[in-house]
Amino acid sequence: MPGLTFPPFPDNVPTIQLVVIDFALLRAGDAAEIERLWKAATELGFWCLKNHGAEELADSMFDVGERTMELPLDEKMQFVPNGEGGSYEHAGANYVDPSGAPEVTEFLNISKNDALAYPAVFHRTYPRTVMERMETVVRPFVLKGLEVNETILRILNDKLGLPEGALAQRHQREKSSNCEARTLRAPPTVGWNADKATLGAHTDFGSLASRS
Repeated sequence: MPGLTFPPFPDNVPTIQLVVIDFALLRAGDAAEIERLWKAATELGFWCLKNHGAEELADSMFDVGERTMELPLDEKMQFVPNGEGGSYEHAGANYVDPSGAPEVTEFLNISKNDALAYPAVFHRTYPRTVMERMETVVRPFVLKGLEVNETILRILNDKLGLPEGALAQRHQREKSSNCEARTLRAPPTVGWNADKATLGAHTDFGSLASRS
């Protein structure tokens, strides 16, 4: 996927300093970095992560998403939600407010279970643009995400004073879950209105959510 270029950041926009956690230090057991993670998790609920090794995998996943969104709508509509996990959701499938205004975003959701089970099918199959890259792109991306999340869960498990492996026991890779890799596409906004929502209010499900 080609790199993006951005205009200079304006001088009159207020900024804040985000917490950046070094995953390489977490994995090495660095006590100071673990304390920084704990502080961010308990006081903010979010943080930026560096040195996780997922950059190229994320770029490849964006490419899978782009190729999938470019498929004809009737082909994508063969993969709408079926209650089993993983799906394509077309723009307008959900509402953003009580007035009935539709969302403008498309979603491609790939179940962790399907990525790990491939070439077997755990929940369902996906558009050809996904299936052709399940082994080379999707599965490695999911495995990297699991490595990162499981490392963080082990740290949080210890900091919470839970029995060893308590959180890991509740996040077993082979168990059926709603864990998924997601890419989305939204059209450019014309005449943007700060008071008009384009995505419905929601709370992310699951214990940890990673965003690229």
